[in-house]
Amino acid sequence: MQRVHIIATGSATMHNLAIAISKKSNFVVTSSDQEIAEPALSRLKAHGLLPEKMGWFPERIHKGLSAIILGRNVETNNPELLKAKELGLKIHSLPEYLFLQTRSKTRIVIGGSFGKTTITAMILHVLGKLRIETDYLINADLENYNCRIKLSYDSRIAVFEGDEFQTSANENRPKFHFYKPQIAVLTGIDWKPSDEYSTLSAYLEQFRKFIDLMEVQGRLIYCDSDEHLKLMTEKLRRDIVAFAYNTPAHEIRNGLTYLKTKKADIALKVSGEQNLQYIEGARLACKQIGVTDDQFYNAIGDFDVMMS
Repeated sequence: MQRVHIIATGSATMHNLAIAISKKSNFVVTSSDQEIAEPALSRLKAHGLLPEKMGWFPERIHKGLSAIILGRNVETNNPELLKAKELGLKIHSLPEYLFLQTRSKTRIVIGGSFGKTTITAMILHVLGKLRIETDYLINADLENYNCRIKLSYDSRIAVFEGDEFQTSANENRPKFHFYKPQIAVLTGIDWKPSDEYSTLSAYLEQFRKFIDLMEVQGRLIYCDSDEHLKLMTEKLRRDIVAFAYNTPAHEIRNGLTYLKTKKADIALKVSGEQNLQYIEGARLACKQIGVTDDQFYNAIGDFDVMMS
């Protein structure tokens, strides 16, 4: 029996992680936080995961725990964290734990300054329609998905929305550096000054490292209208194969966008050049795991970006 304790479970991502882990057989999840607001409170309660009391309780940390997972805002002096370190327990950030749970699977990671959620949702939509079991992380509440995270024993594929920002107060590596994908999609780079990346060069370096951390013989899919990405692909590791994408052939008729393919025109529920580019990036990612173009086009027509 694996016993996992999550410190700071009240955030949108962490409470979804608690629910996802609890659904795996042979796992028991406990958690803590100083305050948990809706909708996390009701969702944790519904799954029997809501802490009995709010606050930090180091006495709940014991040697019988298989792992401690830290929320993003856990401070270095957190009493539960200090107790876990004292006992020599395994301590993980969320992205590190997701990697460990999927290290034997084919990981598809979508990164970039924009469009990550949309492409991730597109890939999940297609794989879902093809009934391909998939683990995933997506940073939004989507219709037809009752959890932002899924972890399972049976799936051979994991699709993660990759975030370039700091993992936690205890770990200043970007989240997407932990995932080490076999297949990566990069949508584009749009730097804005922030506390984490005050210069463009510092921001760009995180994407270079992300590419360098890909598994051997990785497949990198990128938008070739982005000059930063084009420059990065000129200096790839020799074993990484790059696939460029841009706006696919299409036509607008009576207010509807049609994707032009070799066999037929596919009516879409989405429109706009950027969404068309995202579709092309998603198609290339799916192709790397054996989804044919016909299968992809048949599935993508009814994709909508509606969030729940």
